[in-house]
Amino acid sequence: MSQSTELNLASSVFKANPYPAFARLRAYDPIHQLTSFGQQRTWLITRYAEAELVLRDERFVKDRQHVFSSARLPHVASSPPSFTDLMDMSIVDFDPPDHTRLRSLVNPFFTPRQMERWRNRAQEVVDELIDSVETKRSMDLIEDFAAILPLRIILEILGVPAEDGPMLHEWTRVVADSLGDPVASQQIGGVLQDFYAYLLALIEDKRKMSDGTLISRLIHAEAEDNQISAREVVTMTFLLITAGHDTADNLIGNGMLALLTHPEQLALLKANPGLLKSAVEELLRYRSPFMLATMRWASEDVELGGVLIQRGDSVLVSPASANRDGEVFAEPDTLNIARLENAHIAFGKGIHYCLGAPLARLEGQVAISTLLRRLPNLRLQVEPEALEWRPGSLIQGLRHLPVVF
Repeated sequence: MSQSTELNLASSVFKANPYPAFARLRAYDPIHQLTSFGQQRTWLITRYAEAELVLRDERFVKDRQHVFSSARLPHVASSPPSFTDLMDMSIVDFDPPDHTRLRSLVNPFFTPRQMERWRNRAQEVVDELIDSVETKRSMDLIEDFAAILPLRIILEILGVPAEDGPMLHEWTRVVADSLGDPVASQQIGGVLQDFYAYLLALIEDKRKMSDGTLISRLIHAEAEDNQISAREVVTMTFLLITAGHDTADNLIGNGMLALLTHPEQLALLKANPGLLKSAVEELLRYRSPFMLATMRWASEDVELGGVLIQRGDSVLVSPASANRDGEVFAEPDTLNIARLENAHIAFGKGIHYCLGAPLARLEGQVAISTLLRRLPNLRLQVEPEALEWRPGSLIQGLRHLPVVF
């Protein structure tokens, strides 16, 4: 029987190398009970088989209101809209039929075919960013490159002014880095309020002057077809801005760190550009952009890996751990950019599979291939052990990645 123990998933120190701890959990305690608060039990799923099942199984729901009575959710009624809507009412917090309805509105914009239309634009941004630092012979690969590329692209897709990018990037970082930290989570109210007010004003401007971008299309779906509510337009925009650039940011940063610390794999990719797609998939597996998937709740009693998950228990799946499961991946702790069988779950599974996965893949491919081509002598400026990982239990990414070339 799994025992409740302390495991600080939000700690930047833990995130620097969580893999030994995850390996022990997979071997001895794959359905691990995290420290409970009150009557709420939370289970951490670290083994691939159970992780994939939870991500696909409709008995594990995203909307707490399908599990608890309103009396069990007092904070929802008392919280301001800026917190309730942005943190609890996005598409990732809904189950069918609402999830199906909302996803159908944005899916057409993020198909692999649609995303290919942005490849040239992504290449332009990448070249511009490298041009701006090339003569300096050094850069922070996160702040000067990996964080900027996906943010520019998603803002253009949505129709958000580019000059607002730095502010939106900072707000996104503050919110993401607070997840899983009770103290930090209590201190983000002001940021969420500012973010919420900004989105309301932005959407109001789009109502007055439609420009054919994604936000305008969502507003049209609200006004003409009644397929989405005004509140849902706000929360959808919030999700697309935040997840739309933090995912690829971490993919590029984590991926380049992995290559720079595995020179034989770096040399292999330079010599064989045709391995680019498999390399990106392996980088996603090896150091996943997300350490945890978003929370799910058991809508009924479910036996999982010999452990009874009771109705109302919350469940956290760790893609970072599942993607190192030796039962699924040969030599799971070895970076192998030529790996052929790579059924990683870095982007999730099932109906909540990451909407922006095709875009993140494209941005990762363009960014990494261009960095290797244009900056052939790229190398770390500090020892890997000196790098600091961002806090927060959800994402897995670096604060900074100083490089020279």
